[in-house]
Parts: sequence; C-alpha cells; structure tokens
Amino acid sequence: MRKRVVITGLGIVAPNGHGIEAFEKALRAGKSGIRFMPELEELKFGCQVAGVPQNIDEVSARYFSSDQLLAMNSSIRYASIAAIDAWRDAGFEVPAHDSQEVDWGTGAIIGTGIGGMDTIVGKVVPLTAAGKVRRLGSTAVEQVMASGVSARIGGLLALGNQVTTNSSACSTGTEAIVDAMYRIRNGLAQRMLAGGAEGASPYIWAGFDAMRVLNRTRNHEPEKASRPMSASAAGFVPGSGAGVLMLEDLNRARERGARIYAEIIGAAVNCGGQRMGGSMTAPNPAGVRRCIHDALKDAGIGGRDVDAINGHLTATFADPFEVQNWAKALNRNTDDFPLINATKSLVGHSLGAAGGLESVASILQVYKGFVHGSVNCEDLHAQLLPFSKRIVRQTRETPHLRIQAKASFGFGDVNTCIFFKKWEQSAA
Repeated sequence: MRKRVVITGLGIVAPNGHGIEAFEKALRAGKSGIRFMPELEELKFGCQVAGVPQNIDEVSARYFSSDQLLAMNSSIRYASIAAIDAWRDAGFEVPAHDSQEVDWGTGAIIGTGIGGMDTIVGKVVPLTAAGKVRRLGSTAVEQVMASGVSARIGGLLALGNQVTTNSSACSTGTEAIVDAMYRIRNGLAQRMLAGGAEGASPYIWAGFDAMRVLNRTRNHEPEKASRPMSASAAGFVPGSGAGVLMLEDLNRARERGARIYAEIIGAAVNCGGQRMGGSMTAPNPAGVRRCIHDALKDAGIGGRDVDAINGHLTATFADPFEVQNWAKALNRNTDDFPLINATKSLVGHSLGAAGGLESVASILQVYKGFVHGSVNCEDLHAQLLPFSKRIVRQTRETPHLRIQAKASFGFGDVNTCIFFKKWEQSAA
C-alpha cells in the first residue's frame, strides 16, 4: 500500500509578508506586496512594478552569519529562510553547523525557474569579460548553479536523503511538491522539504518585459497592476520569494505527535506536447484537462468533491481558458463551480516560486477554513461573467472547505495539479 503524505510545516517569504502569520493576515486583508521599482524605471522597462519581499537584509541577519550571506544571492536567501521556517514549524531544531549527525530520512526538492541570474550578470560576466576571473571568489559556482538553492538547504539542515532542484518554468514549485510526495509515498524518504524559490532581479524579468507579457499600464498604481481574471488585465507582474512545505509520512507524523495542516491526496504532472493549440507559451487545453483528470484519479475523488481552486491565473489572455478548462475537467457548470481565487493578484507571478507560494496559501485556506479574495477583478473578463458568483473577490470564511485544488501551468506546455485535503482526526 502506498504511504499517505501529510504537510507538517510551512515556510514563506512573500512580497506581502514573511512567515505564515503575516502571510495569512495579508491574504485575508487583500494586502498587496506589489510596489513601484525605481530600478526598472531607470532601466527603461515597460513594466516598472514588481513583487519583492521587504526588509530581507534585516530578516536574513537573524538567520545567517555574515560569511554565509556572502555565498547567497536573493534566490538562495529566500529559499533558505523559507526552508528553515518550515523545518521549525514542523517541530524540529536547526542542527549546529559543526554537528556530525546527518538526517538520512529527510531530503529536499526545491525548484527555481531562472535561479542565479543576478550573480551571473552582476559578477560572473563583468569580471570574466574584464579578465579578472580570480576575483570571482570561491562561492560563484554555488550561486549560479540551479541546484544552489537545495544544496545550501541540505547543508544548513544536514539532510541525507535526496537533495535536488527541479526546473519546469511556472510549474516548478508545484512540481517539486509532487516529486517529493512520490518519494515519501514510495517509502524512499520519511520527510521532504519541497517548494520553489525565485530571486528578485531585473535580469530575471527582462526577457518577459521584451516579450510584452508584463503589465505596463499601471506603473503609477502598483497595487492595482496584477489583475487576474480582469477585463483590463494587461499582463502579469513579476514577483519573487519562496514557499516551502514539510511533507511527511503520515505514520511518522503521528508517532511524533506532529501538527498536521493537510493531506496531499492526489496529484499529476504532464505536458501538452505543444500541440492542439499548445505552444512554448500557451497550454494545450487537452493537456490541462488530462492533468486535472489524472490528479482526480490519483486522489480517488470526483470533480464534484472539489470545494475550491487556487488557480494559476496570471492576468494574461489564458485566464478565461483556464477557468473554462476547470469547468470541463470537473464537469461543473457555472452555478456549482468551486470557489476560485488567484494569489498572484496580491504577490505577482514569482515564476519558479509561484507554486510554492500558492501552495502555502492553499494549505492555509484548507487548515483555517477561508478563501482569500482576488483583488483587481472587479471588472471581470466578459468570458468569466457567468462564473461571477464563484470568483472570490472578498475573503470568505468557508468552514465547509475540505478539498482544495492547486494547479500550475508553465512555459513548455507543462502542467501540474495537486489536491490538498483538510486533515480531520477521523481521517487517521
């Protein structure tokens, strides 16, 4: 029999709050973390707003020594803080740096979409081009390699199981959670830290600005710039941060009396093959629906069992199609459609970190019984008007919420879907 997987810890570094208490408060209040970025104006970006975690230098100093910080770019900082928070939230103490003990039962899969671009552009390229390679120092490699985020966490927490980094564009963070779930489900690990991280850098965001997929119409109104499901949506707002979960074998969690936030009851990952309307930048609708169907099957539930959806919903042309695909996949009409919201309306689109951040939001909703509001969609897209009553624009208390869907769809036509279930003692 496959092992059951539960969530026993959460860590979050988001543009609108660090730590689960601050993040939950911001979600409930509809507090945006999107701000005007003078640097983007100076660099002549069309989009001059972004979601960036605040006071990160001050926060980092509470976690790391000055020597450790020298070897960390923003992505690694965010990931490491979120991982330590999830570790502590699950009831564990951070091991001493000189301890010789290794936790062979615990690992980490922490994804990133673009990773150390700020180090590459700010240090590696200029020093190499100037013939000053020796000045790169001994930490350049660990900061530019994609797996730097997970490798650093592995060392900080003395993890001895699989420690790796995945990368699947906007699906990355959610896919990491699924991969970690499989490892525990198959008995290969007792616990896994999983999620995603993405640094804050104009060099990460520049290509998207060049594609004209970022919102450039609300630079003077940052908090109104991220507009999923809106008729006036004009592209996504770049974001950054990290969201990390502690996944654990149910039996192990019960043995140590751990608090359980939710259970992962099913998930699926696939690709639409960039056919049937799918492309590098657009999802194949059949692939999206198949991913949802496969996740439902894996969970052993039907479409009518789903109470709420935390959508991918980026504030692009794809939003109406995403909602319509959910309706078809779940076989639900506009009157009995699940409640749906978009965390990106408050934090922007944090690329490889998005699935991690939004999974933390989803789990908090299941655990606490609420669905946070999606801001800036007072003017719903015409194709979404039939779903109006099910699109949550003001936070709702939802004590009946039992099953929450979280999906992510990324460049390359890749899809991931997870179902989180409220943990009730009777479920044990």
